[in-house]
Amino acid sequence: MNPWLALVLGLVVLYFGAQALVKGGASLALRLGLTPLVVGLTVMAFGTSSPEMVVSIQAAMTGNGAISIGNVIGSNICNIALILGVCALIIPLTASAQVIRREVPIMIGASVVALLMLLDKHLARWEGAVLLVGLVVYTVRTVQQARAETSAEAAKGFSDEFGPQPTGVGISFLFVLIGLGGLIVGSHFFVEGAVTLAASWGMSPVAIGLTVVAVGTSLPELATSLVAAFRKEADVAIGNVVGSCLFNLLGILGVAALVSPIDAPGLEWGDLAVMLIISVALLPLAKSGGRISRREGAVLLAAYVGYTTWLLARATS
Repeated sequence: MNPWLALVLGLVVLYFGAQALVKGGASLALRLGLTPLVVGLTVMAFGTSSPEMVVSIQAAMTGNGAISIGNVIGSNICNIALILGVCALIIPLTASAQVIRREVPIMIGASVVALLMLLDKHLARWEGAVLLVGLVVYTVRTVQQARAETSAEAAKGFSDEFGPQPTGVGISFLFVLIGLGGLIVGSHFFVEGAVTLAASWGMSPVAIGLTVVAVGTSLPELATSLVAAFRKEADVAIGNVVGSCLFNLLGILGVAALVSPIDAPGLEWGDLAVMLIISVALLPLAKSGGRISRREGAVLLAAYVGYTTWLLARATS
């Protein structure tokens, strides 16, 4: 199959698969009595990261581990610099006190841990296990801190995000199955197209993971955050991005490394440094009156354009 066709086909199937998975998963979570905070920081954020998860696992299982790591690092840079930059240009983003005090510092800490683990351009199974344990601890703490919120608020949050809730547990479960199937099929075509293009362009798998794969698998986050920005739900946009970045670092790298130890010979310290700098920059931006202004959004967007330009120049030289 033509690699461009495989890439586009895989991307489309990934996108709609993620939408079905998130809708079905969030509906099941609400029926189990989970609160809006839990649904938002776990099911919603993790669900929009499901394309990264399936693509990274597929890449690791087929011996293309470099795409797994490049996908995660590139997606986090894309989430913060591109997605929040674009959203802040639409409407200044206001971060809640909880996001500033707790979620962003945890994301920065996870970025530091991942950076240290990846300095040798290798991720062992035990390192993946450590990351995955971190995700479990974070999720449990989130559940514990969200008990005070009501199911009525959760139902309203679901309606605002997805429209009418599926009727019946069976329909919700069907959405989950369709979504998972779409992610599995879409990831196969997407990884196949990405690897073929990387070879034809003379780019390393890490470089293609940092660019094409990262942006493509970040489309659910982009769509969710843009909708939230247009609806003037700025906190949703920031929370979705921060939650997705956490899941990328702890969940995706953790699971992919457990499936198969990952080597990324084309990864450079500069890529890791950019991810960490962009993550750390989000804290003072959000703390400045709790807002990310349009000017700060433009700076984030310019940083992403500059990094991508440097990366492509490095990859093709």
